[in-house]
Amino acid sequence: MSLAQFPLDTRNEFVPRHIGPRDADANAMLELLGFDSLDAMIASVVPDSIKGTSVLDLPAGQGEAEALAAIKAIAAKNQLFKSYIGQGYYPCHTPSPILRNLLENPAWYTAYTPYQPEISQGRLEALLNFQTLVSDLSGLPVANASLLDEGTAAAEAMTFCKRLAKNKASHAFFASQHCHPQTLDVLRTRAEPLGIEVVIGDERELTDASAYFGALLQYPAANGDVFDYRELVERFHAAGALVAVAADLLALTLLTPPGEFGADVALGSAQRFGVPLGFGGPHAAYFATRDNFKRDMPGRLVGVSIDRHGQPALRLAMQTREQHIRREKATSNICTAQVLLANIASMYAVYHGPQGLTRIAQRVHQLTAILAEGLAQLGVSVEQAHFFDTLTLATGSKTADLHAAARAQRLNLREVDAARLGLSLDETTTQADVEQLWALFANGQALPVFAALAATVASRLPAALLRQSAILAHPVFNRYHSETELMRYLRKLADKDLALDRSMIPLGSCTMKLNAASEMIPVTWAEFGALHPFAPAAQSEGYQELTTELEAMLCKATGYDAVSLQPNAGSQGEYAGLLAIRAYHLSRGDDQRDICLIPQSAHGTNPATASMVGMRVVVTACDARGNVDIADLKAKAEEHQDRLAALMITYPSTHGVFEEGIREICDVIHANGGQVYIDGANMN
Repeated sequence: MSLAQFPLDTRNEFVPRHIGPRDADANAMLELLGFDSLDAMIASVVPDSIKGTSVLDLPAGQGEAEALAAIKAIAAKNQLFKSYIGQGYYPCHTPSPILRNLLENPAWYTAYTPYQPEISQGRLEALLNFQTLVSDLSGLPVANASLLDEGTAAAEAMTFCKRLAKNKASHAFFASQHCHPQTLDVLRTRAEPLGIEVVIGDERELTDASAYFGALLQYPAANGDVFDYRELVERFHAAGALVAVAADLLALTLLTPPGEFGADVALGSAQRFGVPLGFGGPHAAYFATRDNFKRDMPGRLVGVSIDRHGQPALRLAMQTREQHIRREKATSNICTAQVLLANIASMYAVYHGPQGLTRIAQRVHQLTAILAEGLAQLGVSVEQAHFFDTLTLATGSKTADLHAAARAQRLNLREVDAARLGLSLDETTTQADVEQLWALFANGQALPVFAALAATVASRLPAALLRQSAILAHPVFNRYHSETELMRYLRKLADKDLALDRSMIPLGSCTMKLNAASEMIPVTWAEFGALHPFAPAAQSEGYQELTTELEAMLCKATGYDAVSLQPNAGSQGEYAGLLAIRAYHLSRGDDQRDICLIPQSAHGTNPATASMVGMRVVVTACDARGNVDIADLKAKAEEHQDRLAALMITYPSTHGVFEEGIREICDVIHANGGQVYIDGANMN
């Protein structure tokens, strides 16, 4: 028998395994539909005016093994330094049973978004655990099922305060200069279109709170300080303002929670609860508030209900955006939750329990206190009297040299300014790490004795702010502390869900997780997962190669000149797109253009997003199939031509059809001075 009949090329293995259908399946479906070829079927459903417009020139494909080898070579271009940068992102350990049985398990990562509770009871229970975790640690009674990241959660808190504060005349929001810089940047971006003035300052110097409708404070502060905010919160409340506190969940196992010192909102990131750094994400944010504010809370809330048999059942109890109801009156365009990442964080808490989490926090703080005491012995000035895990060091003219020396030892310290640097410790820090840091600063001096300091060092948390209330008393956080117990719990929850490991999901969604296992494997490689987002650019060449290549492909596929990969959800992509359109009009002096036309059939995020960028929504008619009524569109565009800013249109429509008049629609809008935003769910 000749071996020539067997192919040596493995490049064609991927399509039949993952894309489907196979030739026989396709032919059977075509016969049922009455077409003799795929080309004939496409000709009947895709308008001639939009055929053949793609200029995407793909290289020859690779087999899965070759593709993994190629991505491994790219990953190797990322340099993994030990990170002490902090600033809201911390190395941590993902417990092995969570890594293997949740993050790497298709029963969890391929499941449909939990709109339908009857096929989502497992994930809804895990999310309820997340809400309970956040509520317990924050000291606030209601928490949502997660948001996108800490920065956007802070922006949601700002507009939340604007809606609910009693100081209705104010348009100013106070933000502490001790918040993370990236959070402040997001606040500025979100505030400007809404006419909100973000005032950034030192809260310790604030004498008059009457000018503000709300405030954002960081706890502990980004520089490491732990401030007592009780009196300040009272002053804001007396002025009719609300207070949001961005708080570190791990620190809250040891510190008085924000809800107990008067905060109206607590928010932050759950990243350090077992979620890899991942060069900045994705990570689950959290948002908690008081019970009387719950109906204005952004995102989703999992609630306990009763089914028709009288048994407890879980559901999405509230979604304040309610795209199908509130639309342009929605208070937020958030339509999702970081479910997979929130569930990792919730299971991290389930696995460690209250004693385990407290032990991790105490160890991190003890190592930081030992480090600080040793640095003081070496003559290094530590600016904080009270801290949890972060120090700011006054290093003067030696700062640049210290950064260079640290990088020579594959260490990244936080760049504060020319005369100071920062250090943040974490769950992964060891005694050897502390001693290496001492050696970096010793300049020839004898190193402190770790054991001696460990035996005598005192807590550097302020005594008045030590936590007195219990955490995580619910049985779920006190039952599954062995690997086998957690593994069985995860299996029990997965068995209540519908995911691709057991069935095709009979629902379409842009959030379906159809990634092949070989595409998911690199997610958990350290070269991708352990890189800090603020590491120097020279250490992230692999990520830069991936993003540059992806941007080029997307430019070719879409026909645009440039692409941003910054938005972390479709709703945030909409927001960025409308901000760009708004900026275009402002650059031309068209300050009055604030009307956004949106068809009745549009995604619910569309009108909500338009409102968030300060635009007024005008709805245009559609037929029963979702096609835009071009006559009505033209009439509305002409009626509002002096103020027309944009049209937002979903393409293909939410009904799944291609809009035959898309070119005419664009022409109508452009003729009346507006721009067109295409909400494209699929790159077909």
